[in-house]
Amino acid sequence: MLAASWATLAQAQQAGNLPGGPAVRQLDLHPPVTKIAAAQQDLHYMMLWICGAIFVGVFGVMFYSIWKHRKSKGAKPADFHESTTVEIVWTVVPFLIVIGMALPATKVVVAQKDTTNADLTIKVTGYQWKWGYDYIKGEGEGIAFLSTLDTAQRIMSDQGKPQGDDYLLRVDKPLVVPVDQKVRIITTANDVIHSFMVPAFGIKQDAIPGFVRDTWFRAEKVGDYYGQCAELCGKEHAYMPIHVRVVTREQYAQWVAERKKEMAAAADDPNKVWELPALVARGEQVYNANCAACHQPSGKGGGAIKALDGSPVVLDNDKLRAILVLLNGQGNAMPAWRQLSDTEIAAVITYTKNQWSNQTGQIVQPADVLAARK
Repeated sequence: MLAASWATLAQAQQAGNLPGGPAVRQLDLHPPVTKIAAAQQDLHYMMLWICGAIFVGVFGVMFYSIWKHRKSKGAKPADFHESTTVEIVWTVVPFLIVIGMALPATKVVVAQKDTTNADLTIKVTGYQWKWGYDYIKGEGEGIAFLSTLDTAQRIMSDQGKPQGDDYLLRVDKPLVVPVDQKVRIITTANDVIHSFMVPAFGIKQDAIPGFVRDTWFRAEKVGDYYGQCAELCGKEHAYMPIHVRVVTREQYAQWVAERKKEMAAAADDPNKVWELPALVARGEQVYNANCAACHQPSGKGGGAIKALDGSPVVLDNDKLRAILVLLNGQGNAMPAWRQLSDTEIAAVITYTKNQWSNQTGQIVQPADVLAARK
């Protein structure tokens, strides 16, 4: 499954060979950087050889029999009904083959599911269409962020001009983990079924709304490794890549310290009263990172995506209407954005109310969003 999924992804990249990522015309599993991935590759080869030997043996005997005992050579069909020896042979031999295949496969599957004694636990949440990472146990506990396809990558896709080996794989914030540490990944989803897959680690775990699943990996080599959502999750499915950066423990400790400083500096007081220009400027950043992919930078939307420019909901004096759309979603096309902070939601609504032809002068404060959440 991983081989087929990753080979398909490789063909779609239209690029060169990306270290830690797909290769053009890739046919085999990705070079493993975890013991589990290496065991999966060994198991893959073993099954391939066994199935190949069975194929050659069975079809070899069949074609030999057809050729050797053909009617034109005067062969006469045997006339018998029961053979205890044949019955025993074709029962015992397949049984032994199945046992020989099942034992090593079971060993690998059991090892894949052993998520105990993890050094680091990260909750991965699938959104339409991005990934949310929450460090919930171990060094870095409390760090949380969204990882979104780099804006320049989406522009290249819209223009039909793919460039670079990391086409549709570059994100704004990669998942960072330390080398040679057991990392437990807990998966869930906010809207539809997604799937967290990093072939180099040998992991592929569905993220299902309302359910919690888990998997794990221990990367043995520093570097950048890439994956994709491997479950068809909507029209932007191709635009939610996974980038995992494996660093040394010293580099990881430094990243944790820097990230916590950034989070502390960016922490917003939901009771702060903002001026219109500052909130619009903040909203533009939020819009470009989260909304422009569907609604377009022009706010005109397209297809099933409604335009925000001239939208009755956006222009309405009742700002609660827009707030509830952001918090709860609307229909199948508009997901909920509760993962954004109160300030971010207030800012992006204020931005849409005062951008393009929507010069309403209206402002939504973070406190308004906070009240609507309750």
